[in-house]
Amino acid sequence: MPFWVYVLRSLKDGKLYTGQTQDIEKRLRRHNSGLVPATKNRRPLVLVHEESFKTRSEARGREAYLKTGKGREELRELVQKSYPKVGT
Repeated sequence: MPFWVYVLRSLKDGKLYTGQTQDIEKRLRRHNSGLVPATKNRRPLVLVHEESFKTRSEARGREAYLKTGKGREELRELVQKSYPKVGT
């Protein structure tokens, strides 16, 4: 089973949230059910980007990179291509 890095967009405030998981559908349900403290007040959330990796270590590394200044810039570009109106 692959490991995923995912990016969610809050429909409430337009901000992005980046995380990693082995089961994107289950994780998105947890986010939208208010079970994830970091996003419970930013619901509803939609999936705007995902990347798969063979190992959890690779996924964690990519997630950490996307949370850096340079990584956030790259993420903004990736998301803008698919969702031009997403604010970050």
